[in-house]
Amino acid sequence: MTQHVLIIGGSAGIGLASARLLLSRDYRVTIAGRDAGRLEAARKTLDGAAALAMDAADTAALPDAFRRCGPIDHLVLALGSNKGGGMFAQANLEQVRQGFEEKVYPHFACAQAALPHLAKNGSITFLSAVSAQAALRGTAGLAAANAAVAALAPVLASELRPLRVNAVSPGVVDTHWWDFLPTDARADLFAGFAAATPAGRIGLVEDIADAVAFLIGNSFITGQVLICDGGIRLGA
Repeated sequence: MTQHVLIIGGSAGIGLASARLLLSRDYRVTIAGRDAGRLEAARKTLDGAAALAMDAADTAALPDAFRRCGPIDHLVLALGSNKGGGMFAQANLEQVRQGFEEKVYPHFACAQAALPHLAKNGSITFLSAVSAQAALRGTAGLAAANAAVAALAPVLASELRPLRVNAVSPGVVDTHWWDFLPTDARADLFAGFAAATPAGRIGLVEDIADAVAFLIGNSFITGQVLICDGGIRLGA
């Protein structure tokens, strides 16, 4: 029987790339997001995906959203936040709090609300980020939130067995996350990151999608954080 994957945050970036790859590998895919217009536009670019409008931060509405989705075999949580960056001594605590609310709490709440609908031998895959491992200056707030997400994987893998729980920790990837920067500044920053990365480039969404698909497909991996960063943490 074809396995069903729900990707929350599936209308753009890593989530959308994951949906495209999983469809090519004969999974049934539903993409979910809170912006109905962007979600429908994304669905039209995919061959055979379904779409589910839902707000991952609206905890009261999550049970109904998962009921509308129906049974799922695998849950992918591709939720991000760019709030909380900056040097620690000057960090804006309100922005750090918002970063946790946009990243950590939705990952936690969606995974919890999904449990009644998840196959017992299925999986949950969280999206963390390499800021949790790389000790990059100016990322204390981001690192704290992403480390919190990564920490869920081993705990839940033990607690929810045989359901598998893993996380992917991407490095610097060319996504809309960086849209707050002007085009020239973004290009210069990417060039600097590429020079500092042993792989010699920044990441593509397809790189991270491949890691997500690997964790979904390998039924003997659980409780792991798969760092897919081109090695940038080695020189951080």
